[in-house]
Amino acid sequence: MTVSPTPEELPHLWQKPAYATLLDVLQRLRQEPRIWGLKESREEILKAQAASMAEMAFNRQEIISFLSSIIKSGLPWLDSDEQREDIWEEASRRLSERCGRTAMGEIIRRWPFRDGKNVSSECGSDFDLAIREPPLTGDSLGLKTWGSSYVLAQLLPQFSAGPLAHLFLGDEPLDVLELGSGTGLLGIAAACLWKADVTLTDLPNIIPNLSHNAELNRETVEARGGRVEAAALTWGSDDYEGETHPRFREPNRYKLIIVADPLYDDHHPELLSSAINEQLSLESDARLLVMVPQRDETTKGLTKSLRCKLEQASSPLTLVEDAIASGEDDWGEGETDETDRVGFWWGVYRREKPSW
Repeated sequence: MTVSPTPEELPHLWQKPAYATLLDVLQRLRQEPRIWGLKESREEILKAQAASMAEMAFNRQEIISFLSSIIKSGLPWLDSDEQREDIWEEASRRLSERCGRTAMGEIIRRWPFRDGKNVSSECGSDFDLAIREPPLTGDSLGLKTWGSSYVLAQLLPQFSAGPLAHLFLGDEPLDVLELGSGTGLLGIAAACLWKADVTLTDLPNIIPNLSHNAELNRETVEARGGRVEAAALTWGSDDYEGETHPRFREPNRYKLIIVADPLYDDHHPELLSSAINEQLSLESDARLLVMVPQRDETTKGLTKSLRCKLEQASSPLTLVEDAIASGEDDWGEGETDETDRVGFWWGVYRREKPSW
């Protein structure tokens, strides 16, 4: 574990600190993107609070002033332009880490899955998934990993042993479709935990990063018996040359569809319901697993709308089981990396049985 330097350890530039000294201090000032767990213990929460208080105690403004002084300095005593560029780049990164997620640029978060702690996995060994998040610009919500993906990912073994158990009785890997995959954490975790063949989907502009994350974790996925790939699927579009991959021309292929945190606008419930109706198998054993965070009255209203759309579809879906899971969410974060406890509604749906 890296120990942050004390105020006394921050070197004064007038002393012309060596390249190795500056680099060491800057690396020890690194603030990793926060990873939270579904069952975070009180001890872990207190440790996180203590770490946060420690930086406040050693004067956040003093650190920012130190970093700014490096960026403004020409660092003429260093041996080469390459060394100067290294120090400026590290100082800039440390400064951006203290200015909120939108200022951080590209990051890679490692999401842990621990047997007996975060998950109860039939597959055995612990593993981490590395997920790249490009710089957040405009309304590219699919480039960030939202809390619901991790919450639902940790619950997957419970679903495969419970309301989805009948889908995992055969010897062949199950074909799973994830809608609105974003950065891919949920679908990649499903491939690992379920030993499934998972197709990750999202808008065309999200696919390059989604494909990157699939490749980044391919060795981990395949070692656990799964397979993962990414393809464009735009809800409500039949443009099979641009916005939607041609593979989705064939309707109702998937026995299981998973989706987390898919609703951000009033038209999303109808579009998502339509995509589910087009892709979910018409057989009675097909299932939909969906999770939506209940952040506020808006998301609660969108959840209610989605449930109505699913039940009123041309091939209606019936709710088999649902509940609220408690977890952490950083939807509203701005200048800090704080998270809020949120209730995450999940539901398992099946095709409505014909009346005849």
